[in-house]
Amino acid sequence: MANETDDLSPIRDLGARLRAERQDQGLTLKDVAEKAGCSLSMLSKIENDQASPSLKTLHQITAALGTSIVQLFSEDSGEAVSLYRSGQRPSVMVRRNSDQPAIFIERLSPTFPDTKLDANIHTLEPGADSGGDIRHEGEEIGYVLEGAAELCVDGELISLTAGDSFYFSSELPHRYRNTHDGTTRILWVNTPPTF
Repeated sequence: MANETDDLSPIRDLGARLRAERQDQGLTLKDVAEKAGCSLSMLSKIENDQASPSLKTLHQITAALGTSIVQLFSEDSGEAVSLYRSGQRPSVMVRRNSDQPAIFIERLSPTFPDTKLDANIHTLEPGADSGGDIRHEGEEIGYVLEGAAELCVDGELISLTAGDSFYFSSELPHRYRNTHDGTTRILWVNTPPTF
């Protein structure tokens, strides 16, 4: 059986989009690295697609830039109905280090500038985690499609298995990790769009 992450094609220009946003704002690598709390060399590697950031680091970088992943990948809204066919949805791969398991975040919703919802499928390789606590404005809801995970919200550890759903305020510190020996997939929706 093929690995389910084989079907996901990560967006290859995440680094280029981060670099373009930084340069458009007239910020240096050092400016953004200091605001994001990461090293200058790590930020440079991310911008040059030589490293993939953890989910926490990606949130910190976009926050330092005053933007979000949704805004970086904003699309023109020309159609009344948006459609992403199976196997053709854009995705982003995040991981803490190149030798660590990855999380693939597959877009379900469009990235229009005025979108009010953000929906994704998070596919976690065995042992993958979000890289630490994340917090931002909004609300989140999720549904575990397969596998098992541990969600930590405001210090409370919650074990999740396929079929479980959850809700929490995004302003509470939160993180998650795959506790399953195989792939875990979670349908994740939040508002306003922050990813």
